Amino acid sequence: MFTRPLIRFCKSCGSAVTYRLPDDGDTKERAICTACKIVHYENPINVVGTIPYLEKEGKLYVLMCLRNIDPRKGKWTLPAGFMELGETASQGAARETQEEAGAQIEMQELFTVLSVPAIGQVHLHYRAKLLSEVYAPGYETVEARLFTEAEMPWGEMAFRTIKTTLVHFFEDAKAGIFSLHEGDLI
Repeated sequence: MFTRPLIRFCKSCGSAVTYRLPDDGDTKERAICTACKIVHYENPINVVGTIPYLEKEGKLYVLMCLRNIDPRKGKWTLPAGFMELGETASQGAARETQEEAGAQIEMQELFTVLSVPAIGQVHLHYRAKLLSEVYAPGYETVEARLFTEAEMPWGEMAFRTIKTTLVHFFEDAKAGIFSLHEGDLI
């Protein structure tokens, strides 16, 4: 069960909130302002990213980023991060790839949707064809590097969602067909 810090004050007027069932028939307790009566809904956060890949000399490579920030500093990840307001999921994934890896990509289809209820997140990863082998990692990344499946630092992955996504990616590549993968990481 996901536990979160409780909202204590209204985001609109600053008054105290109380947790109770809203008057509209909602079945979940919500933070409701004691003054202006606004109901504050709390929803999962979307994490968006890509699987930047390149086929070269008969081998399939994936671009990974060595994290320079917590959590999991010093571990390998796909370029990904929190989706921002005002952008689509695919725009956010492309932005994160540019920010973290400095990679030029061609966005492709959505590949994985992984719910992680314990931390209140949904992770969405898109396939992305690398257009260049020139990278310019941002401050969140120590190094951006290509790996084949055999070279992949499986024991040094930052997050289970990344490992799960990569396992599906390499399995689909071997089968010669990519499909959407959806799952829950409990």
